[in-house]
Amino acid sequence: MQAPEILYEDNHLIILNKRVGDIIQGDKTGDKPLSEILAGYIAKRDSKPGDAFIGVPHRLDRPVSGIALFAKTSKGLQRMNELFRNGSVHKIYWAIVAKMPPEEEGELVHYLTRNEKQNKSYAKSKPSLGSKEAKLRYKLVGASDNYFLLEIELLTGRHHQIRCQLAAIGCPIKGDLKYGAPRSNPDGGISLHAKSIRFVHPVKKSEVFVEAPVPDESLWDYFAGR
Repeated sequence: MQAPEILYEDNHLIILNKRVGDIIQGDKTGDKPLSEILAGYIAKRDSKPGDAFIGVPHRLDRPVSGIALFAKTSKGLQRMNELFRNGSVHKIYWAIVAKMPPEEEGELVHYLTRNEKQNKSYAKSKPSLGSKEAKLRYKLVGASDNYFLLEIELLTGRHHQIRCQLAAIGCPIKGDLKYGAPRSNPDGGISLHAKSIRFVHPVKKSEVFVEAPVPDESLWDYFAGR
């Protein structure tokens, strides 16, 4: 097992650059989640008896890469949960799409309903029974011969929100077969990357800003200018 790529760590929090295919918490696949891997890694690194405490205040879909934040203490977990709940955590994503959006920048508002059986969300322009409002801002920040790079700021946190909302405007994310991409990516992931996170530390009260390098792949390299 590869050592986790740690981007930030203090007594209460740890932020990783998640790889495509890693899962944050255990699911029906039975694959070992990052939370458990990290608990074991920290215990071994710091010579702790038994696994270290690792709490999960937010999720990142398995096929997505980038910023994944964990709590190392129950106080850190409780307070980060509160920050996520009240919208005090600002996250920026990068998404690669094959079709130019209708406008170079804008705000998308949809009403999402989740189908648990399919593990998929559906977007509509008007509210319906059980739907939740979803908002994001996007802007075009790069283009290649065949693809476009969008920078996205989430204004709400819904299930598969970015994937579903971009598909709803005819711009499914590269590799995202579930939401209408024509073919998969070689690594089985999708071209969506949690690029940065910004928040006021819930214990230290200082601002935390962390950026995650994009995956080591030719198209990402092109857009990152590597």
